[in-house]
Amino acid sequence: MPKKVGLLTAGGLAPCLSSAVGGLIERYTEIMPEVEIIGFIGGYDGLLRKNFMKVTADVRSKAHLLHGFGGSPLGNSRVKLTNVADCVKKGLVKEGQDPLHVAAENLKELKIDVLHTIGGDDTSLTAADLAKYLKEKGYNLTVLGLPKTVDNDIIPIKQSLGAYTAAENGAKFFANVVAESSANPKMLIVHEVMGRSCGYLTAKTAEDYQTYLKSREFIDDFGISREHYGVDAVLIPEVEYDIDKLAKHLKARMDKYDCAKIFISEGAGAAGIVKELESKGQEVPRDAFGHVKLDKVNVGQWHADVLAKKIGAGKTLVQKSGYFSRSAPAILKDLMLIKSMTDLAVEIAKSGGQGGIIGHDEAQKGILRAIEFDRIKGGKAFDIKVGWFKDLLKEIGQPNF
Repeated sequence: MPKKVGLLTAGGLAPCLSSAVGGLIERYTEIMPEVEIIGFIGGYDGLLRKNFMKVTADVRSKAHLLHGFGGSPLGNSRVKLTNVADCVKKGLVKEGQDPLHVAAENLKELKIDVLHTIGGDDTSLTAADLAKYLKEKGYNLTVLGLPKTVDNDIIPIKQSLGAYTAAENGAKFFANVVAESSANPKMLIVHEVMGRSCGYLTAKTAEDYQTYLKSREFIDDFGISREHYGVDAVLIPEVEYDIDKLAKHLKARMDKYDCAKIFISEGAGAAGIVKELESKGQEVPRDAFGHVKLDKVNVGQWHADVLAKKIGAGKTLVQKSGYFSRSAPAILKDLMLIKSMTDLAVEIAKSGGQGGIIGHDEAQKGILRAIEFDRIKGGKAFDIKVGWFKDLLKEIGQPNF
Protein backbone atom coordinates (compact mmCIF):
# COMPACT_ATOMS: atom_id res chain seq x y z
CA MET A 1 0.00 0.00 0.00
CA PRO A 2 1.46 3.38 -1.01
CA LYS A 3 2.26 6.07 1.53
CA LYS A 4 2.79 8.94 -0.87
CA VAL A 5 1.36 9.55 -4.35
CA GLY A 6 2.26 12.05 -7.05
CA LEU A 7 -0.04 13.35 -9.79
CA LEU A 8 0.80 15.21 -12.98
CA THR A 9 -1.00 16.28 -16.15
CA ALA A 10 0.93 16.89 -19.35
CA GLY A 11 0.69 17.58 -23.08
CA GLY A 12 -2.14 19.54 -24.64
CA LEU A 13 -5.40 20.09 -22.79
CA ALA A 14 -8.33 17.70 -23.02
CA PRO A 15 -11.76 17.83 -21.32
CA CYS A 16 -10.87 15.30 -18.64
CA LEU A 17 -7.76 16.51 -16.88
CA SER A 18 -9.44 18.36 -14.04
CA SER A 19 -11.98 15.57 -13.56
CA ALA A 20 -9.31 12.84 -13.63
CA VAL A 21 -7.31 14.66 -10.95
CA GLY A 22 -10.48 15.05 -8.92
CA GLY A 23 -11.40 11.40 -9.41
CA LEU A 24 -8.02 10.17 -8.20
CA ILE A 25 -8.14 12.41 -5.12
CA GLU A 26 -11.70 11.28 -4.33
CA ARG A 27 -10.91 7.58 -4.66
CA TYR A 28 -7.75 7.76 -2.55
CA THR A 29 -9.67 9.69 0.08
CA GLU A 30 -12.42 7.03 0.07
CA ILE A 31 -10.27 3.92 0.44
CA MET A 32 -6.85 5.16 1.61
CA PRO A 33 -7.38 8.51 3.35
CA GLU A 34 -4.01 8.26 5.06
CA VAL A 35 -2.11 8.42 1.76
CA GLU A 36 -0.28 11.72 1.17
CA ILE A 37 -0.94 13.23 -2.28
CA ILE A 38 0.98 15.91 -4.12
CA GLY A 39 0.48 17.36 -7.59
CA PHE A 40 3.42 18.42 -9.75
CA ILE A 41 2.84 21.85 -11.28
CA GLY A 42 3.22 21.98 -15.05
CA GLY A 43 3.62 18.25 -15.67
CA TYR A 44 7.14 16.91 -16.13
CA ASP A 45 8.35 20.51 -15.89
CA GLY A 46 7.24 20.53 -12.25
CA LEU A 47 8.73 17.10 -11.63
CA LEU A 48 12.15 18.25 -12.82
CA ARG A 49 11.94 21.48 -10.80
CA LYS A 50 10.41 19.77 -7.73
CA ASN A 51 7.60 22.26 -8.04
CA PHE A 52 4.41 20.84 -6.52
CA MET A 53 1.36 21.53 -4.38
CA LYS A 54 0.01 19.41 -1.57
CA VAL A 55 -3.49 17.99 -1.61
CA THR A 56 -4.79 19.34 1.69
CA ALA A 57 -7.84 18.26 3.68
CA ASP A 58 -9.74 21.20 2.19
CA VAL A 59 -8.83 20.13 -1.34
CA ARG A 60 -9.95 16.58 -0.58
CA SER A 61 -13.33 17.82 0.66
CA LYS A 62 -13.82 19.86 -2.52
CA ALA A 63 -12.33 17.42 -5.03
CA HIS A 64 -15.79 16.71 -6.48
CA LEU A 65 -15.88 20.29 -7.76
CA LEU A 66 -13.03 19.51 -10.16
CA HIS A 67 -15.44 17.49 -12.32
CA GLY A 68 -17.12 20.73 -13.34
CA PHE A 69 -13.99 22.43 -14.70
CA GLY A 70 -12.00 22.23 -17.91
CA GLY A 71 -8.23 22.61 -18.11
CA SER A 72 -6.04 21.26 -15.33
CA PRO A 73 -5.68 22.51 -11.76
CA LEU A 74 -2.04 21.39 -11.91
CA GLY A 75 -1.13 22.97 -15.24
CA ASN A 76 0.46 21.28 -18.26
CA SER A 77 3.65 21.41 -20.30
CA ARG A 78 5.22 19.61 -23.24
CA VAL A 79 8.42 18.12 -21.85
CA LYS A 80 10.08 14.95 -23.12
CA LEU A 81 12.49 13.53 -20.57
CA THR A 82 14.62 11.88 -23.25
CA ASN A 83 14.99 15.14 -25.20
CA VAL A 84 18.00 16.35 -23.24
CA ALA A 85 18.72 19.37 -25.44
CA ASP A 86 15.18 20.71 -25.03
CA CYS A 87 15.24 20.20 -21.25
CA VAL A 88 18.56 22.08 -21.05
CA LYS A 89 17.19 24.85 -23.28
CA LYS A 90 14.16 25.25 -21.01
CA GLY A 91 16.40 25.42 -17.94
CA LEU A 92 14.94 22.23 -16.46
CA VAL A 93 18.31 20.52 -16.13
CA LYS A 94 21.92 21.63 -16.34
CA GLU A 95 24.28 20.83 -19.18
CA GLY A 96 25.50 17.27 -18.76
CA GLN A 97 22.54 16.15 -16.64
CA ASP A 98 20.18 13.36 -17.71
CA PRO A 99 16.54 14.49 -17.26
CA LEU A 100 15.45 10.91 -16.54
CA HIS A 101 18.02 10.71 -13.73
CA VAL A 102 16.95 14.08 -12.32
CA ALA A 103 13.27 13.07 -12.40
CA ALA A 104 14.02 9.73 -10.76
CA GLU A 105 16.14 11.31 -8.02
CA ASN A 106 13.43 13.89 -7.34
CA LEU A 107 10.80 11.15 -6.99
CA LYS A 108 13.13 9.23 -4.70
CA GLU A 109 13.89 12.31 -2.58
CA LEU A 110 10.18 13.09 -2.27
CA LYS A 111 9.51 9.43 -1.35
CA ILE A 112 6.86 8.97 -4.02
CA ASP A 113 5.52 5.39 -4.16
CA VAL A 114 3.05 5.83 -7.03
CA LEU A 115 3.09 8.36 -9.86
CA HIS A 116 -0.10 8.97 -11.82
CA THR A 117 0.46 10.62 -15.21
CA ILE A 118 -2.52 11.96 -17.12
CA GLY A 119 -1.79 12.67 -20.76
CA GLY A 120 -1.73 11.54 -24.37
CA ASP A 121 0.62 9.22 -26.20
CA ASP A 122 3.63 11.51 -25.73
CA THR A 123 2.97 11.77 -21.99
CA SER A 124 2.41 8.02 -21.79
CA LEU A 125 5.59 7.23 -23.71
CA THR A 126 7.54 9.60 -21.46
CA ALA A 127 6.02 7.80 -18.47
CA ALA A 128 7.18 4.53 -20.05
CA ASP A 129 10.73 5.90 -20.40
CA LEU A 130 10.67 6.96 -16.76
CA ALA A 131 9.25 3.63 -15.55
CA LYS A 132 11.93 1.72 -17.47
CA TYR A 133 14.69 3.91 -16.05
CA LEU A 134 13.39 3.54 -12.50
CA LYS A 135 13.24 -0.25 -12.86
CA GLU A 136 16.78 -0.40 -14.23
CA LYS A 137 17.99 1.64 -11.26
CA GLY A 138 16.14 -0.53 -8.78
CA TYR A 139 13.82 2.18 -7.52
CA ASN A 140 10.51 0.66 -6.45
CA LEU A 141 7.93 3.07 -7.83
CA THR A 142 4.73 2.28 -9.72
CA VAL A 143 3.78 4.49 -12.68
CA LEU A 144 0.08 4.40 -13.60
CA GLY A 145 -1.04 6.55 -16.51
CA LEU A 146 -4.47 7.71 -17.60
CA PRO A 147 -4.94 8.25 -21.38
CA LYS A 148 -6.22 11.62 -22.45
CA THR A 149 -6.37 12.91 -26.00
CA VAL A 150 -9.12 14.54 -27.98
CA ASP A 151 -7.77 12.68 -31.03
CA ASN A 152 -8.53 9.23 -29.59
CA ASP A 153 -5.34 8.00 -31.25
CA ILE A 154 -3.53 5.90 -28.62
CA ILE A 155 -2.75 2.28 -29.51
CA PRO A 156 -4.23 -0.10 -28.21
CA ILE A 157 -6.73 1.97 -26.20
CA LYS A 158 -10.32 1.86 -27.43
CA GLN A 159 -11.43 5.23 -26.08
CA SER A 160 -9.22 7.92 -24.59
CA LEU A 161 -10.47 10.41 -22.04
CA GLY A 162 -11.80 13.72 -23.34
CA ALA A 163 -12.62 12.76 -26.93
CA TYR A 164 -16.38 12.43 -26.38
CA THR A 165 -16.55 15.88 -24.79
CA ALA A 166 -14.36 17.56 -27.40
CA ALA A 167 -16.60 16.29 -30.20
CA GLU A 168 -19.80 17.45 -28.54
CA ASN A 169 -18.36 20.89 -27.86
CA GLY A 170 -17.02 21.18 -31.41
CA ALA A 171 -20.58 20.56 -32.59
CA LYS A 172 -21.88 23.26 -30.21
CA PHE A 173 -19.26 25.65 -31.54
CA PHE A 174 -20.30 25.12 -35.15
CA ALA A 175 -24.00 25.37 -34.29
CA ASN A 176 -23.40 29.11 -33.87
CA VAL A 177 -20.76 29.57 -36.57
CA VAL A 178 -23.01 28.06 -39.25
CA ALA A 179 -25.36 31.05 -39.03
CA GLU A 180 -22.57 33.01 -40.77
CA SER A 181 -23.66 31.25 -43.96
CA SER A 182 -26.28 33.98 -44.24
CA ALA A 183 -23.78 36.82 -43.82
CA ASN A 184 -22.80 36.98 -47.49
CA PRO A 185 -23.86 35.50 -50.85
CA LYS A 186 -21.98 32.31 -51.83
CA MET A 187 -20.47 31.75 -48.42
CA LEU A 188 -17.81 29.07 -47.85
CA ILE A 189 -17.33 28.05 -44.22
CA VAL A 190 -14.40 25.87 -43.20
CA HIS A 191 -14.53 24.34 -39.72
CA GLU A 192 -11.04 23.14 -38.77
CA VAL A 193 -11.03 20.50 -36.04
CA MET A 194 -8.08 19.17 -34.02
CA GLY A 195 -6.59 15.77 -34.86
CA ARG A 196 -2.97 15.44 -35.92
CA SER A 197 -3.02 12.26 -37.99
CA CYS A 198 -6.30 10.80 -36.78
CA GLY A 199 -9.68 11.85 -38.15
CA TYR A 200 -11.75 10.57 -35.23
CA LEU A 201 -12.49 13.95 -33.67
CA THR A 202 -13.43 15.60 -36.96
CA ALA A 203 -15.72 12.72 -37.90
CA LYS A 204 -17.33 12.51 -34.44
CA THR A 205 -17.78 16.27 -34.26
CA ALA A 206 -19.56 16.22 -37.62
CA GLU A 207 -21.74 13.32 -36.51
CA ASP A 208 -22.63 15.05 -33.23
CA TYR A 209 -23.47 18.20 -35.16
CA GLN A 210 -25.70 16.36 -37.64
CA THR A 211 -27.42 14.64 -34.71
CA TYR A 212 -28.02 18.06 -33.16
CA LEU A 213 -29.65 19.25 -36.40
CA LYS A 214 -32.13 16.39 -36.20
CA SER A 215 -33.42 17.86 -32.94
CA ARG A 216 -34.17 21.19 -34.62
CA GLU A 217 -37.29 22.20 -36.54
CA PHE A 218 -36.70 24.13 -39.78
CA ILE A 219 -38.65 26.40 -42.14
CA ASP A 220 -37.76 24.87 -45.48
CA ASP A 221 -39.64 27.35 -47.66
CA PHE A 222 -38.08 30.38 -45.98
CA GLY A 223 -34.37 29.74 -46.42
CA ILE A 224 -33.84 27.86 -43.17
CA SER A 225 -33.57 24.19 -44.04
CA ARG A 226 -31.48 21.37 -42.68
CA GLU A 227 -29.51 21.43 -45.95
CA HIS A 228 -28.65 25.10 -45.42
CA TYR A 229 -27.23 24.24 -42.01
CA GLY A 230 -25.88 20.75 -42.66
CA VAL A 231 -22.32 19.61 -43.33
CA ASP A 232 -21.40 19.27 -47.02
CA ALA A 233 -18.06 17.46 -46.69
CA VAL A 234 -15.86 15.85 -44.02
CA LEU A 235 -12.13 15.73 -44.74
CA ILE A 236 -9.86 13.54 -42.60
CA PRO A 237 -6.30 12.22 -42.96
CA GLU A 238 -7.44 8.60 -43.47
CA VAL A 239 -9.41 9.38 -46.64
CA GLU A 240 -7.64 10.59 -49.76
CA TYR A 241 -9.45 13.15 -51.87
CA ASP A 242 -9.01 14.98 -55.15
CA ILE A 243 -9.30 18.73 -54.65
CA ASP A 244 -11.00 19.25 -58.02
CA LYS A 245 -13.65 16.59 -57.34
CA LEU A 246 -14.20 18.10 -53.91
CA ALA A 247 -14.61 21.54 -55.49
CA LYS A 248 -17.16 20.20 -58.00
CA HIS A 249 -19.22 18.74 -55.15
CA LEU A 250 -19.05 21.94 -53.11
CA LYS A 251 -19.92 24.12 -56.08
CA ALA A 252 -23.08 22.11 -56.63
CA ARG A 253 -24.05 22.73 -53.01
CA MET A 254 -23.10 26.39 -53.31
CA ASP A 255 -25.26 26.85 -56.40
CA LYS A 256 -28.24 25.19 -54.73
CA TYR A 257 -28.05 26.60 -51.20
CA ASP A 258 -25.87 29.72 -51.65
CA CYS A 259 -23.35 28.30 -49.16
CA ALA A 260 -21.04 25.38 -48.57
CA LYS A 261 -19.66 24.03 -45.29
CA ILE A 262 -16.82 21.60 -44.67
CA PHE A 263 -15.38 19.98 -41.54
CA ILE A 264 -11.66 19.38 -41.92
CA SER A 265 -9.12 17.77 -39.62
CA GLU A 266 -6.07 19.91 -38.93
CA GLY A 267 -4.00 16.99 -40.20
CA ALA A 268 -5.83 16.48 -43.51
CA GLY A 269 -3.37 17.16 -46.30
CA ALA A 270 -0.91 18.63 -43.77
CA ALA A 271 2.09 16.65 -45.03
CA GLY A 272 1.70 18.10 -48.51
CA ILE A 273 1.24 21.63 -47.20
CA VAL A 274 4.33 21.35 -44.95
CA LYS A 275 6.34 20.08 -47.91
CA GLU A 276 5.13 23.02 -49.99
CA LEU A 277 6.03 25.55 -47.27
CA GLU A 278 9.48 24.07 -46.73
CA SER A 279 10.16 24.03 -50.48
CA LYS A 280 9.60 27.78 -50.36
CA GLY A 281 12.21 28.10 -47.64
CA GLN A 282 9.71 28.66 -44.83
CA GLU A 283 10.54 27.11 -41.47
CA VAL A 284 7.72 25.04 -39.99
CA PRO A 285 7.82 25.10 -36.14
CA ARG A 286 7.94 21.79 -34.24
CA ASP A 287 7.48 20.95 -30.57
CA ALA A 288 9.78 19.06 -28.19
CA PHE A 289 8.49 15.75 -29.54
CA GLY A 290 9.26 16.71 -33.15
CA HIS A 291 5.62 17.19 -34.10
CA VAL A 292 4.78 19.95 -36.57
CA LYS A 293 2.84 22.72 -34.82
CA LEU A 294 -0.29 22.37 -36.94
CA ASP A 295 -1.80 25.62 -35.68
CA LYS A 296 1.03 27.33 -37.58
CA VAL A 297 0.34 25.35 -40.78
CA ASN A 298 -3.32 26.45 -41.02
CA VAL A 299 -4.71 23.56 -43.03
CA GLY A 300 -8.19 25.08 -42.97
CA GLN A 301 -7.05 28.41 -44.41
CA TRP A 302 -5.04 26.69 -47.13
CA HIS A 303 -8.08 24.71 -48.26
CA ALA A 304 -10.32 27.77 -48.02
CA ASP A 305 -8.00 29.78 -50.28
CA VAL A 306 -7.76 27.01 -52.88
CA LEU A 307 -11.44 26.03 -52.85
CA ALA A 308 -12.79 29.60 -52.86
CA LYS A 309 -11.30 30.21 -56.30
CA LYS A 310 -12.49 26.90 -57.67
CA ILE A 311 -16.11 27.25 -56.56
CA GLY A 312 -16.50 31.01 -56.93
CA ALA A 313 -17.12 31.74 -53.25
CA GLY A 314 -18.20 35.29 -52.49
CA LYS A 315 -16.64 35.11 -49.04
CA THR A 316 -14.81 32.52 -46.95
CA LEU A 317 -14.75 32.01 -43.21
CA VAL A 318 -12.31 29.69 -41.42
CA GLN A 319 -13.05 28.86 -37.80
CA LYS A 320 -11.14 26.56 -35.43
CA SER A 321 -13.02 24.91 -32.59
CA GLY A 322 -9.95 23.32 -30.99
CA TYR A 323 -9.36 25.56 -27.99
CA PHE A 324 -13.07 25.87 -27.30
CA SER A 325 -13.49 22.09 -27.38
CA ARG A 326 -10.42 20.91 -25.54
CA SER A 327 -10.94 23.30 -22.62
CA ALA A 328 -14.50 22.21 -21.82
CA PRO A 329 -15.49 20.36 -18.65
CA ALA A 330 -16.17 16.66 -19.22
CA ILE A 331 -19.64 15.53 -20.29
CA LEU A 332 -21.40 12.53 -18.72
CA LYS A 333 -19.97 9.92 -21.13
CA ASP A 334 -16.44 11.05 -20.29
CA LEU A 335 -17.19 11.38 -16.57
CA MET A 336 -18.30 7.73 -16.53
CA LEU A 337 -15.13 6.69 -18.37
CA ILE A 338 -12.97 8.76 -16.04
CA LYS A 339 -14.62 7.23 -12.97
CA SER A 340 -13.94 3.67 -14.16
CA MET A 341 -10.30 4.44 -14.98
CA THR A 342 -9.44 6.41 -11.84
CA ASP A 343 -11.04 3.76 -9.63
CA LEU A 344 -9.02 0.99 -11.30
CA ALA A 345 -5.81 3.02 -11.10
CA VAL A 346 -6.22 3.48 -7.34
CA GLU A 347 -7.16 -0.17 -6.84
CA ILE A 348 -3.95 -1.25 -8.62
CA ALA A 349 -1.94 1.22 -6.55
CA LYS A 350 -3.45 -0.18 -3.37
CA SER A 351 -2.77 -3.81 -4.30
CA GLY A 352 0.76 -3.16 -5.51
CA GLY A 353 -0.03 -4.32 -9.03
CA GLN A 354 1.98 -3.70 -12.17
CA GLY A 355 2.10 -0.22 -13.64
CA GLY A 356 0.94 0.74 -17.10
CA ILE A 357 -1.59 2.90 -18.91
CA ILE A 358 -5.20 2.32 -17.85
CA GLY A 359 -7.50 1.69 -20.80
CA HIS A 360 -9.83 -0.68 -22.58
CA ASP A 361 -7.36 -2.97 -24.34
CA GLU A 362 -8.44 -3.48 -27.95
CA ALA A 363 -6.10 -6.47 -28.26
CA GLN A 364 -7.74 -8.17 -25.27
CA LYS A 365 -11.44 -7.91 -26.08
CA GLY A 366 -11.73 -4.39 -24.73
CA ILE A 367 -10.99 -5.31 -21.11
CA LEU A 368 -10.22 -2.35 -18.84
CA ARG A 369 -6.73 -2.97 -17.49
CA ALA A 370 -3.26 -1.52 -16.98
CA ILE A 371 -1.78 -1.88 -20.46
CA GLU A 372 1.94 -2.59 -20.63
CA PHE A 373 4.04 0.47 -21.41
CA ASP A 374 5.87 -1.17 -24.30
CA ARG A 375 2.56 -1.67 -26.13
CA ILE A 376 1.57 2.00 -25.98
CA LYS A 377 1.98 3.89 -29.24
CA GLY A 378 0.62 7.05 -30.76
CA GLY A 379 -0.78 7.63 -34.22
CA LYS A 380 -3.73 5.22 -34.17
CA ALA A 381 -5.77 5.80 -37.33
CA PHE A 382 -9.51 6.32 -37.26
CA ASP A 383 -11.40 3.29 -38.54
CA ILE A 384 -13.36 4.68 -41.49
CA LYS A 385 -15.31 1.42 -41.74
CA VAL A 386 -17.25 1.97 -38.52
CA GLY A 387 -20.98 2.08 -39.13
CA TRP A 388 -21.68 5.54 -37.77
CA PHE A 389 -19.09 7.14 -40.08
CA LYS A 390 -20.47 5.36 -43.14
CA ASP A 391 -23.95 6.54 -42.14
CA LEU A 392 -22.66 10.09 -41.73
CA LEU A 393 -21.18 10.23 -45.24
CA LYS A 394 -24.37 8.77 -46.68
CA GLU A 395 -26.49 11.28 -44.78
CA ILE A 396 -24.57 14.33 -46.04
CA GLY A 397 -24.32 12.90 -49.56
CA GLN A 398 -20.55 12.92 -49.70
CA PRO A 399 -19.25 11.05 -52.76
CA ASN A 400 -15.81 9.48 -53.14
CA PHE A 401 -13.41 12.30 -53.99
